[in-house]
Amino acid sequence: MGRRRVNLRLLTETAHAMVAPGKGLLAMDESIGTCNKRFAGAWIAPTVEMRHAWRELLLTTPGLDTCISGVILVDETIRQSAADGMPFPRLAQDAGLLVGIKVDTGAKALAAHPGETVTEGLDGLRERLPSYVALGARFAKWRGVFALDDARLPTRACICANAHALARYAALCQEAGLVPIIEPEVLMDGPHSLARCHEATESVLRSVFQQLVLQGVVLEAVILKPNMVSAGLACPARSTVAEVADATLQCLQRTVPAAVPGIMFLSGGQSGEEASGRLNAMHDGARSPCPLSFSFGRALQHPALDIWAGQAANRHAAQQALMHRARCNHAALLGAYSPAMEVA
Repeated sequence: MGRRRVNLRLLTETAHAMVAPGKGLLAMDESIGTCNKRFAGAWIAPTVEMRHAWRELLLTTPGLDTCISGVILVDETIRQSAADGMPFPRLAQDAGLLVGIKVDTGAKALAAHPGETVTEGLDGLRERLPSYVALGARFAKWRGVFALDDARLPTRACICANAHALARYAALCQEAGLVPIIEPEVLMDGPHSLARCHEATESVLRSVFQQLVLQGVVLEAVILKPNMVSAGLACPARSTVAEVADATLQCLQRTVPAAVPGIMFLSGGQSGEEASGRLNAMHDGARSPCPLSFSFGRALQHPALDIWAGQAANRHAAQQALMHRARCNHAALLGAYSPAMEVA
């Protein structure tokens, strides 16, 4: 019991540090395939050397710790070193950033349920986690994906399968001394309405927290990374900023236990400006069940990636673009973001 108490203290300290006031996470945990696809869109060669150069650019951005509490890495990145030989995790730590690691192995087709997936990676996870801790990781991430339509999806089977996997992953992380980020993502693709997204997101979150409790996960040492509640990208009735903020907060109030130390939204295909505006609208008072922050990938990286374009000469300009987006989200967490901050 003594070791359990010490571990819990350290875990809760890490969880609270992740959601420090005015700070969020830089999600740079794209799989090799996803990263290569984004490189292709920016006419960058999809090689290990270019992925290394891009991630070193991100980690060495001056002043990143003023807006960012930590970074989420992948297996490839957590084992790499900078040009001067400094391991990437140490580079992040020296810059004042917590190190996280994506540990799932991706979403695979869910048998007997067309159009749905279940995230895999539990096999061997207990054996893998200590190596990540030894490399400097303090937290981990696992993403469960839920396709949404106006009628059938997500099915109860898909919700239960992914909620159970998230809970088992979380229990293993806490056992190993890592704070688990729980990422149940209801996808924004499709023509579904805001009300339909609200219904599905609430159902998913209820199931996830039921499974977390069932598996003995300590809620004081987890971070929730959900989607915002919004109409689908193909829905003709676009959600306003206020509608998204109100629906998201209502959903969280109904489903998230007060013990959870923080909620860090994913961007889920939103533009940087859209994500910042919606995040800002949620910081207008004390309606949230716990601190709200961000864990953005594309919404932070996209402008910088286009500017960099794989060219060393563009490194500084790309880092400036990354810091601009980070500062916009920092302002959003204080309720001080304005579209006027988006300069040409």
